[in-house]
Formats: sequence, structure tokens, C-alpha cells
Amino acid sequence: WIHAFVRGIPPRAMLRVAAQRLAKRAAPQWGAAARPALVPFARAYADDANLLKTALYDFHLEMGGKMVPFAGHSMPIQYKDSIMEATKHCRSAASIFDVSHMLGSSIRGKDAVAFTERIVVGDIKALKNGTGTLSVVLNDNGGIIDDTVVTKVSDEDVYVVLNGACSEKDQAHINKHLAEFKARGGDAEFIVHGDRSLLAFQGPKAVDVLQPLTDLDLSKLYFGMFTEAKVNGVDVWLTRTGYTGEDGFEISLLKKDTVSLTKKLLENSDARLCGLGARDSLRLEAGLCLYGNDLNETISPLEAGLTWTIGKARRDACDFVGGDVIKKQLENGVDKRRVGFKFTGKGAPARGGSIVKTASGEVVGAITSGGFSPVLGENIAMGYVRKAHAKAGTELLVETRGKSTPAVTAKMPFVTCHYHRPA
Repeated sequence: WIHAFVRGIPPRAMLRVAAQRLAKRAAPQWGAAARPALVPFARAYADDANLLKTALYDFHLEMGGKMVPFAGHSMPIQYKDSIMEATKHCRSAASIFDVSHMLGSSIRGKDAVAFTERIVVGDIKALKNGTGTLSVVLNDNGGIIDDTVVTKVSDEDVYVVLNGACSEKDQAHINKHLAEFKARGGDAEFIVHGDRSLLAFQGPKAVDVLQPLTDLDLSKLYFGMFTEAKVNGVDVWLTRTGYTGEDGFEISLLKKDTVSLTKKLLENSDARLCGLGARDSLRLEAGLCLYGNDLNETISPLEAGLTWTIGKARRDACDFVGGDVIKKQLENGVDKRRVGFKFTGKGAPARGGSIVKTASGEVVGAITSGGFSPVLGENIAMGYVRKAHAKAGTELLVETRGKSTPAVTAKMPFVTCHYHRPA
């Protein structure tokens, strides 16, 4: 859909095509019908009037934002610059993303950490206060319900950011297991922060733009760290994290303060608003997964290359939802793996569902995300292949629109990531 938008296809026509493709999708392991469900476009036909609006909605329109349905919200796919320009700007300066469609939530109570460890695979107990980690929420079969950033604010307060497109099923899953936990005497509550917005401020110059607006020494806030602070005179929850591969921050703040802070950031010429189109290019270049494309409920963390999210202290017991399946996979291995692809021949950018074959024509996998990298100036992709073909440098063919393009499996990220870590 992003590539269609870049080519000038009208948004409503683009969404109609996306919805038609979505309706045709089935779920065999490989092949054309194995295309991933584009969760954010499940409501592709919704009128803008029926979509949720973030606190920045009117400001997006004022700034020339081109709005599309995304995760039940009306969100900007781009502004007046092109997606290629916006992607490059984030890699060289600072970009503001409205990500308020995400589900900001907290698990609080005496047993907050214990309950959190029931629903995610990470070793949350071992985290220092004010630090976080990427984790995954699993179903009973070990499939990924959602990926999430989990931050241990304290022993009795865990901040959890979930995907907006998964909001309804995530809440149902968490509340189901919370009821069971509380019935056994556990002390925990699940709180959704519906009064807050979330901004992602990303890029190598983000810290320089943000530092004059806070008394907090940002040089000491390292990647994955969380703190409460004042920025531009308002209270925020500040996390050094992001979804671009660049240094940056996620800023949770009350909706009423969102427009004023955004405008203040934009007073610096290095800062620009950035839409979902560039965000997708940036995360693909950084080798990061998009839920609904690269992750879903039939894929386990081991298959997705996310084994590292399973805390080492938890691998013996695997006492989280889906743990029985994961324990067996840890012991026996898995049959397929997520890999990157670089292309050695010319061809159209690979799309979700493009078939991956050997030179003899044997289907061994499928692409889940693909496109043109504005920074590298070439086509890149990621997808799943049988384990025997997952080693970096394996020569394969990727079939897109009936044409096969030579490719090799590649390590990710495709670009060098820049995270602020201790020296």
C-alpha cells in the first residue's frame, strides 16, 4: 500500500485494492495464498468520520498530512515531503511520529511483575526499575498474539505498550488471564491509559532538539530506560526507545498537552513531522517486525528470530502462556526461520506473499515484508524460509507478479542501527 501511495494511486482506491486482497487471503504455510493479513487495514472501508482521532488529528490536517485508516484510527501516511525524503530525514536529523494509536497500559499491584511474567516471555523480575525490554505475548499454542515493549517502573508498576491493531484481542487475552490470576489470590490490575497520547521522536538529532526542553540529563538515559520527567513544562513518561533503528524517544503525555509539545519540537528546524509510510521503510531497513505481516498467531518467537526475548531464567520452567510448546521448541528446534533478503537481480520490490523458491523451483518460503530502501537505494525484504535455507548468503529466487528475481538471504538489520548505550 505504501508503494501504491508513492506511485500516486488515490487513497480510497488503494484501500479498496488492499481490502479486496485481504478478503482473498488464506493461510497455508507457503505460496501465494500465504500472504499475511494486513491487520491495520481490517477496517479499510471505514469512513473518516467513523475512525478514532488522535489529539493531533486537526494539526495533522493543518500540516498537510494525508490521512488513511490505520488500526481503527485516522492517521497520516505522509506530509508534504515524499516518503523517501521523510525516511532519509529521520536517518539524518529528527522526526516526530504520532503513534497514539498504540495501546499504552500498565499492570499495577503487589503482584504486578508476577502477572506480567504470566502473559509475556521476558524475565521482568530481573529488570532494574526504570528499564524495559521487547517481549511477546503468546497464545496457548506458542503463537505470537502481539509484540510489546515492557518497562518495569517498579516492583508494583509495569508499563506495557501494545500494538493498536491488536488492542481488542490483547485486552481480552490479558483480562481473561488476569481474572484467573486474581481468582488464585493474585494482586494485580490492568489499566489502559486512554487519557494519554504517545509520540515517537526519532533520529540522531532528536536528543539535541529535546535536551533544551528538559532539566533531565538525557546523556544518562540509555536505550531501554524509562523515567518520569518534565518536558516543555509538562509531565511526561520518557522512554529511550523506538521503531526506526535510530536513537530516539517515546513520549507519553496527557492528550491536552500533545499539540503544544509537538509545536515546540517543530520550532527547531531539524525536527519534522513524519508519517506511517516512512515509519514502515525505517523499520524494514532496521529489520524490525510489523505485527500482522512478519508476526502472527501461527508464528513462534523461535521461528521469528526472537528467542532472545525469552528470559534465560525462564527457559527451564517456561511458566508463561504457551510455555509448554516453547519448551519443546527450545529442546528440539524449529523448521522455519525469519531471514532478510537482498536482491542480486533487477525486479519489482518483493511484497508480502511473494514466493521464495530454489533454482529448481522448490517452494521453500514466503516474503512477509518488502520494499525499496530509500537509504540503501535498493530493494530489501524479510520473510520465512525452511531452516535448511536460512543461512546468510543462500541463493534463492523470489517470485513477484509472476517474475522471479535472484536474491540471497541476508543478516538484519540492513542498515547500521544507532542506539544510545553506555560507553
